[in-house]
This record gives sequence, C-alpha cells and structure tokens, in this order.
Amino acid sequence: MQEVAFMALVHGVYVVTTRLDDKVNGMTASWVSQVSLHPLMVMVSIAPPRYSHALIKESGVFAVNVLTGDHIDLAKRFGYKSGRSIDKFAGLNWTTAVTGAPILPQAYAYLDLKLVHSFTAGDHTLFVGEAVAAKILHPQSQPLIFKKTDFF
Repeated sequence: MQEVAFMALVHGVYVVTTRLDDKVNGMTASWVSQVSLHPLMVMVSIAPPRYSHALIKESGVFAVNVLTGDHIDLAKRFGYKSGRSIDKFAGLNWTTAVTGAPILPQAYAYLDLKLVHSFTAGDHTLFVGEAVAAKILHPQSQPLIFKKTDFF
C-alpha cells in the first residue's frame, strides 16, 4: 500500500525550517498542505524522531520553503542527514522574515508560520501554522514535484 501512496499521490518538495534561539535547522518534506483560507494555515507532517520536530514544538515557528526543479541537490542536503550532527546551513545564504525561521532565497516561494495546532496522526505529528508572511521569490520558476526516483 505504501508504494501506491508514494507513486500515486502528488506532492511538492519543501525545506521546512525552524529556529530556536541560536539553533537553526531544516528538513526536506513532501507532506505539506494548505488547510485553511482565512486565516491562511498550512500543515506539515513530521515524524517525532526528527530534530526539526523538537525544535518546532519548542519554538512555535517554522517556514515552508518551496523548492524548484533545479533544487534536487538542495532537497537531498536537507533530507539525508540530521541537523543534530551537522550544520545543514553551512555555506548557504539565508534570511528571515517575521518569525526568525530561515528563508532560503533560492526557493520558489516561502511561507513563514507561527504554530497554532499540533495533532498526532499515526507515526507523525501534524504541525499547523498560521502564515504571518509569504512571498513568491522566483515567479519564472516552477515548484518541484516529488518523484520517488529522484530521491531513492
């Protein structure tokens, strides 16, 4: 069944970033969705063992950086190793918007979010954030669509 879900459901590819004091981290995610129009709310699904899970839970902030088709290597950089042991931002330029969560300037777009709800869903936690800032940075690009073959 899992194989059908990977192959049949369409997802984008995102780097979800967060900041807690001087700790910054990001992780690649594809389980991201808008869940409300007014106010604008976005959900991301993260497994509890992930370093970002603990940082988002404690800081109450995160950003969703939407990757483009040129960013498969960037997705891999944020997806294959834990921020507990390496600085995934080393050598990368990044900024912040309102919450202080890292924004990747090469991203297609970003949504800067403050955490308003969290729910347990099976083996993941759904973090729901309300957008406090959002911007399309590169309108000439196209968002990256997740294909399992690009990452496995």
